Amino acid sequence: MAASPDHLFGLRNSFYIGAYHAAITSSQSLPAHALSPDDLVERDALLYRSYIAIGSHQLVIGEIGPSAATPLQAVKLLAVYLSGDAGNRESVVSRLRELLPDAAVGSNPILRLMAGTVFMHERDYAEALKHTNSGGSMELLALNVQIYLQMNRADHAEKQLRVMQQLDEDHTLTQLANAWVDLVMGGSKIQEAHLIFQDLSEKYPTTCTILNGKALCSMHMGNFEDAEGLLLESLNKDAKDAETLANLTVCSLNLGKPATRYLNQLKLAQPDHALVKRMSSAADSFDRACEAMA
Repeated sequence: MAASPDHLFGLRNSFYIGAYHAAITSSQSLPAHALSPDDLVERDALLYRSYIAIGSHQLVIGEIGPSAATPLQAVKLLAVYLSGDAGNRESVVSRLRELLPDAAVGSNPILRLMAGTVFMHERDYAEALKHTNSGGSMELLALNVQIYLQMNRADHAEKQLRVMQQLDEDHTLTQLANAWVDLVMGGSKIQEAHLIFQDLSEKYPTTCTILNGKALCSMHMGNFEDAEGLLLESLNKDAKDAETLANLTVCSLNLGKPATRYLNQLKLAQPDHALVKRMSSAADSFDRACEAMA
């Protein structure tokens, strides 16, 4: 018997590569009558996650009502968490800690994915892995790779990548995870990462995700002018993209160009970004050293 068509394939791929506006359009053009109840929930989850990715947190918070399915409630929690208020973040973490042990809903892959994402932002990696490590979807495995890389455990990230490769070597998330691991490994692996991003840019519309990937490869190879061109192209697509602004800050410093404007834009776009915190910490240390010498 022929396998039923995967109606969400294009929508998922758009989301994975960072083509969020295309994902939003695609989700709204899918015929509801052709989708199973689970597909309908996944479609809506991808739609709302795309809105979160472009910064429309309040739209998601407003549209997902109290009667929505658990996976959508989990997406709403992510929107609340990322909307910026410290009190909201604490309430989201508390709510997740209530939902996850619940036998009826706690094993849901989208809930576990949202929980893993929140706890990764909290830098509570042990708690994140507690909910993501058993896998269950390619997205959960890819999130495991990201968590292990943030923990500086490239060895564990490689193991997760091998699981993904065994399941589906050609999957877009497998390709992206492979490139992330290659970038961290460095050396000859940088060229391999560059080839992956190049291949993705030939297959799909160019997005900030793909352009930043190519730019990181160029920076690792010392080609900062090439990287700057790619990052300016990315900035042209989305002037508030945090990774683009962070990478432009680093690239400009390496080129001996002023980077303050990009850093200031990054502070406005994502005040909690790791680069903002590092630069702020370095400035504080410098100020304290100056005071000590005065």
